[in-house]
Amino acid sequence: MFKAEYVFARILFPFILGIGIFYFFPSKAFLLFLSITLLLNFSCILTLNIIYKKLNAYRHKGTIGLLLFTFFFNLGGLFCLLNNETLKSDYFANKPNTSLKLLVKDEPQLSSNILRFKTRVISGYQKDKQIRLSGQLLVALRLDSLKPIQLKYGDEILISVKYTEIEPPYNPAEFDFKAWLSHQNIYHQTFIDQEHIIKTNHNVGNPIIKQALRLREKQVQKYRKLIKSNEAFAVASTLILGYRADLSKETLSAYSKTGTIHALSVSGAHVAIIYVVLDFLLMFLNRNRTLKIVKLISICSLIWGYALLTGLSPSVVRSAIMISILITAKVLSKNTNSYNILAFSALCQLIYDPFLIWDVGFQLSYLAVFGLIYLQPKIYNTVYIKNQWMDKLWGFIAMSLAAQIVTFPLSIYYFHQFPLYFLFGNLFISLPLVLMMYLGIAVLVPWLSFLAPIFEWLINFTNFVLKWIADLPYATFSSIWINLPEFTLLSFALGLFVYGLANFNKRFIFSSLLVFTCYQVLIAYNDINAYHQQKIIFFSLRKNYAAAFITGKESILVTDLKVTDKNYDFFIKPALNQLQVDSVCFVDLGQDTVLHNFVLKNHQLIFHDYKILIADKRLNYKKLQGNGIFSSLWISGNARFDLTDMAPEIKYRNMIIDATNRDYKIEILKKTAKNNRLDFHVLKKNKAYLVQLTQ
Repeated sequence: MFKAEYVFARILFPFILGIGIFYFFPSKAFLLFLSITLLLNFSCILTLNIIYKKLNAYRHKGTIGLLLFTFFFNLGGLFCLLNNETLKSDYFANKPNTSLKLLVKDEPQLSSNILRFKTRVISGYQKDKQIRLSGQLLVALRLDSLKPIQLKYGDEILISVKYTEIEPPYNPAEFDFKAWLSHQNIYHQTFIDQEHIIKTNHNVGNPIIKQALRLREKQVQKYRKLIKSNEAFAVASTLILGYRADLSKETLSAYSKTGTIHALSVSGAHVAIIYVVLDFLLMFLNRNRTLKIVKLISICSLIWGYALLTGLSPSVVRSAIMISILITAKVLSKNTNSYNILAFSALCQLIYDPFLIWDVGFQLSYLAVFGLIYLQPKIYNTVYIKNQWMDKLWGFIAMSLAAQIVTFPLSIYYFHQFPLYFLFGNLFISLPLVLMMYLGIAVLVPWLSFLAPIFEWLINFTNFVLKWIADLPYATFSSIWINLPEFTLLSFALGLFVYGLANFNKRFIFSSLLVFTCYQVLIAYNDINAYHQQKIIFFSLRKNYAAAFITGKESILVTDLKVTDKNYDFFIKPALNQLQVDSVCFVDLGQDTVLHNFVLKNHQLIFHDYKILIADKRLNYKKLQGNGIFSSLWISGNARFDLTDMAPEIKYRNMIIDATNRDYKIEILKKTAKNNRLDFHVLKKNKAYLVQLTQ
């Protein structure tokens, strides 16, 4: 079963499967079970290897293959559970502490007087006793406006214990911040004021990372001096150094809509550009094996030097590891297999950090490289072009098509859009990207800084053209929401179709069409549901209120937010996009409005047959008058009135309390509701309240 040619490719699949499954079952019982199972599994394989000839084990290759599959499956699961810090006996959240000693493990990011950074827990204090602890903590620090504290990577700090678990997403389709951080082994966060933190003046960070970040900071400052345009500076810092600069929405949108967003993320493409030039410049070292090894060492050293220049950002390190393994294997091995090398590269990184399989960049990087290895030659060979320059152009087109086709399902699953002009955008940016990479590195050399104006002009020109492409009609298909079953069917159909077409196999092609038909049935079913949906969503916000009254693909949004508000983009818009709502009408709660199937008047809101009684600040110190039976009582604006002092004719089934009410008011309302045995739903830090209406 395990051919030597594909040994790592065959090992990788069960290893990833083990990680993917046991990630969702983090327990010490499973850790013990896997340890015992792995030991028994290894013993069986070792015994079979010793008495291989006596038992004629070669006749039972299927059994041996199953044992090996199970072994690497268990190994993946074991590595995954061992990597989970919550299972460690000294995890900080498992023990009571009065304060924690933390190590700042990344560059703090400042936003609106709040400094955010990730930390590693070093130790904790129980009364006067210090104990060693482990784990990671996300810190949000409110700075003193008069004398803000200065923090950098490697700083050691003391904080009083006041942390909570990362909050889950409360609204439909909201970004799952909790899951994203858990993939980085972070499960708790703290929000503290500067007065509750003590800097110990010890710097205990990794010296290599420390020097890399300092080096990058110096290069960023050079860009700041040399480049006048803020937007060009942001693109240069992001593109060349991987520094998280503040790019404008327009620029990000232009790169996203043209399918060139990868250019703004220092990753495999950038490292590959550097490798191609180095490979060309050191071509004279290809004469014999010894010189090839010298060339290998030189290229790897320069690539890792560039990784240091970018502050050893995860995407660059991943790309540097991948390309180092690829070129090392090609130089040292006579018979290389690209799939095997790629699998070995992925396996090395997953052994170090099994949670990388959930990283979107990791997934897209390896999928794109796989597409280039498998699909690009097949696309390229379909057309023969005599002209040398046209042939090179066709080769680049084939490369772009291969990467886009392979990553297509994953891209729309994560990013919910597909750039229609991706080929045009990638063809355009290919030359500017190469020039920007070389110029961007060159201007950092003191005696070449005179090239900075050319570098800045090139960035501005590239941005201008990409914005022009993004503004073309039908530049992108946006708001494409597919769920996990649809993603699985689409990926399976695409894989079968590509394989069948590449090998002229009719069975695979027909099978792909059958799977794609199932995918289309699911899409059609969702479309039909979208056209006939009638529902209300009371959103969970921090300080605002919002409720969407949805009929088909239209929505009336009762809210105090505006369309330009970040809270609307983050908490509300994703849910409306997922439900295929393409028309939104904004209405304020205090504004009388009469629309089709919607009436908001006299403290009452009627949507189809659902009646809501509204108690807001307009009722301060007043008695709520009226009569009738209401579906819900919506309490908003921290209204000052007594819930029990209501007209007896008013009846309601449940009570909805939004986040505009103060915490003390919410507690009073909850207590009153419990005493009177009333159903209630608090929207603040709780799941959104969904009402499904029957037609």
